Amino acid sequence: MARSSLPAIAAGESGLARYLTEIQKFPMLEPNQEYMLAKAYKEHGDRDAAHQLVTSHLRLVAKIAMGYRGYGLPIGEVVSEGNVGLMQAVKRFEPEKGFRLATYAMWWIKASIQEYILRSWSLVKMGTTANQKRLFFNLRKVKSQIQALEDGDLRPDQVKEISTKLGVSEEEVISMNRRLGGDASLNAPLRADSESGEWQDWLVDDSPTQEQRLAEDEELDNRRQLLRDAMSVLNDREKRIFEARRLAEDPMTLEDLSTEFGVSRERVRQIEVRAFEKVQKAVQKGAKELERPRAELAAPAG
Repeated sequence: MARSSLPAIAAGESGLARYLTEIQKFPMLEPNQEYMLAKAYKEHGDRDAAHQLVTSHLRLVAKIAMGYRGYGLPIGEVVSEGNVGLMQAVKRFEPEKGFRLATYAMWWIKASIQEYILRSWSLVKMGTTANQKRLFFNLRKVKSQIQALEDGDLRPDQVKEISTKLGVSEEEVISMNRRLGGDASLNAPLRADSESGEWQDWLVDDSPTQEQRLAEDEELDNRRQLLRDAMSVLNDREKRIFEARRLAEDPMTLEDLSTEFGVSRERVRQIEVRAFEKVQKAVQKGAKELERPRAELAAPAG
């Protein structure tokens, strides 16, 4: 399952168009086909089976990667990193769980792409807060929620609303919006002088089935339970500050919390950081314990 065995994307929009055409040639798998291929790879290390599982999901990677076209990075690299995540998913996939590979793989694909983006952006490499990273990956979504769809700078009222929703300064919102400007639309034509259709016409419709939605809900429940369990390590004050600053839809300001607890804003910030570190360690520990049975099942015999 080496990356070199997969179709490559040449530089430029024409290279992407050719890649999208090429991956259309790989057939989608029926559930029973996918199950048998996954079993063949898991139990016998069948590389041909693994290759079929990967190539049949390249359109899923392309669809997810298109959602990250606004970060100023070569789309070919974004797709390539997504393919790495897909291959990791195939290696770890357990067909006996009863859900489709696409449901499981999209978490790995997104994680791989986001890690690549974070490594590539100097803004993040220089060290940012969790709030700034949340702004990095959620700005466009929040802009859509408040109908800030125009190109160019945001209006002052829009800047204020976004800064409040994401818990960052207005200056950070303005700077990030300018950095992430020029996001390409999936409705744009593949080539201006052709009738080849729009970008989105080349992407498979991966609308989740009822089975897939149930699997996703189960995964979300697991994550929520991990967070609930992790927060048990906090005392009452830490929990209140952590929830108000990190989990609330409209995060409270340091000023408001300093008034509530009768301490300085700097003290509130220190408590918030300490609480976050404690929760992060507890979540990581819980996740490892949750993954241990899966890893044992996935380990080759002998």
